[in-house]
Amino acid sequence: MALNYNGGTTVSPSSVDKGGPNNAQLQSYYHLRKSLIEARKEQFFTQLADVTKMPKHFGKKIKVLDFVPILDDANDNDQGLDPSGAVIDNGKYTVRLSKLAYTFTGGSANANATAAANAANAWAGSTVANAAAAVVTYTSTVLGPRAAAPTAFLAAQPGAHAVKGSGNLYGSSKDSGYIQGKLPALSESGGRVNRVGMTRLVRTGELAKFGIFTEFSQEALDFDSDSELMSHLSRELMNAAVQTYEAQLQYDLLNAANTIVFPGASVSVNTLSPDIGSVDILSYKSLMRLDRLLTDARTPKQTTIITGSRLVDTKVVPNARIAYVGPDVVPLLRELKDSFNNPAFIEVQHYADAGNVLTGEIGTACGFRFIQVPEMQKLAGAGGAVGALASQYQNDGAFYDAFPVLVVGDQSFTTIGFNTDGNSGKFTVKTVMPSDNHSTTDPYGETGFSSIKWYYGTVILRPERIGLAWTVAPI
Repeated sequence: MALNYNGGTTVSPSSVDKGGPNNAQLQSYYHLRKSLIEARKEQFFTQLADVTKMPKHFGKKIKVLDFVPILDDANDNDQGLDPSGAVIDNGKYTVRLSKLAYTFTGGSANANATAAANAANAWAGSTVANAAAAVVTYTSTVLGPRAAAPTAFLAAQPGAHAVKGSGNLYGSSKDSGYIQGKLPALSESGGRVNRVGMTRLVRTGELAKFGIFTEFSQEALDFDSDSELMSHLSRELMNAAVQTYEAQLQYDLLNAANTIVFPGASVSVNTLSPDIGSVDILSYKSLMRLDRLLTDARTPKQTTIITGSRLVDTKVVPNARIAYVGPDVVPLLRELKDSFNNPAFIEVQHYADAGNVLTGEIGTACGFRFIQVPEMQKLAGAGGAVGALASQYQNDGAFYDAFPVLVVGDQSFTTIGFNTDGNSGKFTVKTVMPSDNHSTTDPYGETGFSSIKWYYGTVILRPERIGLAWTVAPI
């Protein structure tokens, strides 16, 4: 490749070797180390991640065991025994209606949900004794990530909800009436009763190798007007690698989120639209809902971040969950109004000092500390069809764009590192100066190169601790 070293096309650095190859390598090391520190000041997602070290000779996959808490709906098992010693039927749901408990069995393919609801409504005056003998089949309809129940019946009964039979006592329920009936009481003689079950999940991640390189000539370093050419090219190479690593991690976190909120009347990304009656714009109400759902998922309100110029220190950010937004969503945050119509967003300069500000932090609202990520990803054209307000909200000409507010709870994920110090991912850099690069392809030693490679992998430990709020954004 011909290089114009006097201000023309692409230039790639080379080092001037004045004291032998060892001195050249020391000079290169200085530039690359400095570039690494500068680049890592701009890391947004990686500052939250600890690194699980992958030892040699164990393949490229890593597996982590995750025990689900006994008192959690996710602990879905068939190992439980009730207070009488009978095996709990995990194929049934107990539906609480006022003070009366009804039991439904699931699953006839020909069942009619409406008929089931009507039959269930006829039980309203019955007693627990005869209600327990009544069985209604229904069409299974997903109520959440783990439950199926007669939605028509539940919708017709305010306050009614279904809990799947399982060896998790009362699971995640907060219904005092239901909890009272599930307490593990013992008789005088005890007996083989109240056995609980366990659910153990296996989280898996896999390493993959990535890398980029650039070339440079001796004359570029000798004659270019930029005396710091080597340093600048090293910096740009490192910046590109770090940004790529960040983009990989951001993509994985966006796709791993299990706690998702939609504003307005939308129920999915492809229904987001500012043209319907309730505009699908990020609101104080939707953020409060996201905060409540994350609290229900036991997401800690403190976050451990990796700090220091070499990313070898940690500190804890208390009383906050970290939320990532792109520049397009920031205007919506600044316009947030609370329940009393007062400004809800507090700028970072009003509460923080230089010692506890996160990289990119811009402010706080609704229990979140917001970080602005210039390269925040979006789903272009993934929303609803454009309408009357197409000139005011971002779209691809046919459909509105969807923008995320990504909340990452503490200990919700880990990255996988190979040959690392356990505190950060590792980039391996190799620089060969022109004078050291004599080969059949370059017998005169006039070109050199600098390459950078890394291994990347992520293990999502707690997807319920990763939240998303979707929104449209103004032009």
